[in-house]
Amino acid sequence: QVQLMESGGGLVQVGGSLRLSCTASRIVLSTNAVTWYRQAPGKEREWVAVIVSGGVRDYADSVKGRFAISRDNEKNTVFLQMNSLKPEDTAIYYCKTTRKNREYWGQGTQVTVSS
Repeated sequence: QVQLMESGGGLVQVGGSLRLSCTASRIVLSTNAVTWYRQAPGKEREWVAVIVSGGVRDYADSVKGRFAISRDNEKNTVFLQMNSLKPEDTAIYYCKTTRKNREYWGQGTQVTVSS
């Protein structure tokens, strides 16, 4: 079965950096769009960044210029490089991909930015 797994979260100070990874099994991420979402306590899940199969990237305004999404096809992994982190970036981060109109989500990784 298709599985996505996020990793790389943790506790970081304001202004610090983290790199999240989304690794997949039984699905080739390079042929599908992969999206990062996040959900802060008490808030709805929000879209953060996306990379499509052709390599085009897009970002939410709140992270534009600070976050970068990329892909390593050999490792079948999508990364989210997060720089200049702010307390409001604290959330559980999830990756998602879709194949044949079915969505696949990872279990999430916690990112906590302390001030």
